[in-house]
Amino acid sequence: MPLSDDALGCAALLRAPASDRESLATALRRLDGAGGLLRATSRERLAAGVPPAVDAFLRGPCGVPTPAEQRWLDDPRHHVLGFWHPEFPALLRGTHNCPLALYVDGDPAALCQPQLAIVGSRNPTPPGLENAFEFAQLLARRGLAITSGLALGIDTAAHRGALAAQGTTFAVLGSGIDWVYPRENRRLAADIACTGALLSEFALGAPPRPAHFPQRNRIIAGLSLGTLIVEAARRSGSLITARIACDEGREVFALPGSIQNPLARGCHELIKQGAKLTETAHDILSELNFSDFFATTTAARAGPASPKSPAAGMDKDRKILLDALGFDPAGIDLLVVRTGLKPEAVSSIMLTLELEGYVQAAPGGRYSRVARSP
Repeated sequence: MPLSDDALGCAALLRAPASDRESLATALRRLDGAGGLLRATSRERLAAGVPPAVDAFLRGPCGVPTPAEQRWLDDPRHHVLGFWHPEFPALLRGTHNCPLALYVDGDPAALCQPQLAIVGSRNPTPPGLENAFEFAQLLARRGLAITSGLALGIDTAAHRGALAAQGTTFAVLGSGIDWVYPRENRRLAADIACTGALLSEFALGAPPRPAHFPQRNRIIAGLSLGTLIVEAARRSGSLITARIACDEGREVFALPGSIQNPLARGCHELIKQGAKLTETAHDILSELNFSDFFATTTAARAGPASPKSPAAGMDKDRKILLDALGFDPAGIDLLVVRTGLKPEAVSSIMLTLELEGYVQAAPGGRYSRVARSP
């Protein structure tokens, strides 16, 4: 089935009432994805388990892909990924309330990178903005993609920090992907789409409604290995993201602040509840479970489990990279040439190997292998 049919089917389903992963999973499997579901007869859809409200929608004039959807998908950088698509982020697919599909403006392959969410106040203090920018910049240089919500304040600073490091950043929107909000961030959104991606589960043209933002926050948390909160009042949308991250078993980090700063109180409350008090980028890197991330994403790409390689506990790409490194210091560029892996993949895997004690950083941004006892 052509991918374009599946993408158009996803676009139509995202406009349908009562359309979610739980209610449609069986039908999508039986009817060969969203394109097959769209082409099926009403009797076939109902027999496959499609909810009557969704079937009625698809039988009406609104169930046909719109000209706007078809025009939007004509751009080669525009995609709609159903949760069954191989490039749909594996971590997000495993969450309790995974979206049925995502609009993606940018490179969907980049979504396989390990991500950290950085969120916080829309009206931060100058030190809060500086912290968000600097943490994003440092962590992006270490191979983490930075995920946030494109809001003014901390979100904007985090996106800009990742871009300043020439890293990858993703913005999850609380509106249709063709409706950038706030308007002040239109140029930033374009920059993000060039190197990472804009993401949305809302139909084209959907405005930024208040109810959309908690839904957006669950995607931000679900995409990420952990969430860093930088300045948040006690009643803040950022705390929703932190709570969702915690519920999904992800790490939650919070920057402490002055007891006189009302925007530090939400972070202090999180720390009291068990969030990691964060002072440096190392506090984050040392807590994130990169091994499980690479195991999950490798399994998602490979499909059914295959017999383990002789290097038990180490996936294929890490083994290739470790073998290519040797014991003489080598930089990322040289390792890219030796292995054929993408630079962002090499950076991410080297970070994992360093945290696991297989390699150590050397001067000049190079790495060398650590001699380990058998």
